[in-house]
Amino acid sequence: MAFDYYQYLRTENLPHIWCPGCGHGIVLKALLRAIDRLKLSKDELCLVSGIGCASRLPGYVDVNTLHTTHGRAIPFATGLKLVKPDLKVIITSGDGDAVAIGGNHFIHGCRRNLDITLIIFNNLIYGMTGGQQSPTTPMNRMSTTTPLGNPNDPFDFAELAKAAGATFVARSTTYHVRLLDRVIQQAIEHKGFSVVEVLEDCPTQYGRRNNLRTPAQMIARYKDLTVSVEAADKLPIEDIRGKLLVGVLHHVERSEFAERYDKIIEEARGASS
Repeated sequence: MAFDYYQYLRTENLPHIWCPGCGHGIVLKALLRAIDRLKLSKDELCLVSGIGCASRLPGYVDVNTLHTTHGRAIPFATGLKLVKPDLKVIITSGDGDAVAIGGNHFIHGCRRNLDITLIIFNNLIYGMTGGQQSPTTPMNRMSTTTPLGNPNDPFDFAELAKAAGATFVARSTTYHVRLLDRVIQQAIEHKGFSVVEVLEDCPTQYGRRNNLRTPAQMIARYKDLTVSVEAADKLPIEDIRGKLLVGVLHHVERSEFAERYDKIIEEARGASS
């Protein structure tokens, strides 16, 4: 039987605003399938977003939702999780929203290890606001603000998240849909700050400026650009040089922020009684 996506959608908010060929729909469907497999009720969930194309996703999903300001989804989600610790809080954020405007919040979210899942829609450019280069635009690639080629090295989300203290970090693409399903589910199940980077497609702003004119071309290139973590372990280094790893890149257990915070309060109350 085909999966019933409509059971989770606010159909009154459709049609969506995303451009034809945008990868956001693939990520939305993977997220809804993960929610369904985990048997989470709508009341148990809250989707939080900042500003940008990815921030529109919560508006289409029939659960608790919070649409906040640019780059500030993590601090809003932090406050929400501390007040409502039983909620499953999931953030949807673009690459610019997450690590340009929201860069400091990203770092501190990782180090606190609060039990939140952050899904980063990495389409390598600012899609909604005109096609400017983002922190993940590859070197020498074109954007409206780098018409002769981007001179900057791009951020590596996964390495940044690991270094800052995130306890679960994974990467997938819109080509690797089954993997995407799996890592989103694992991230939601993980107790701590979990980050899932999704390399996806923006034919309107990125593709047409970089000789990737069709959505199919954009998706297919991820097959050649990536190698799974499991396969990389068995391959010689020259075969994986220049490739991006996909799969679970980092997974450790560490005390969670809300539990540490509650313990401090309990100890303070005990000392004063």
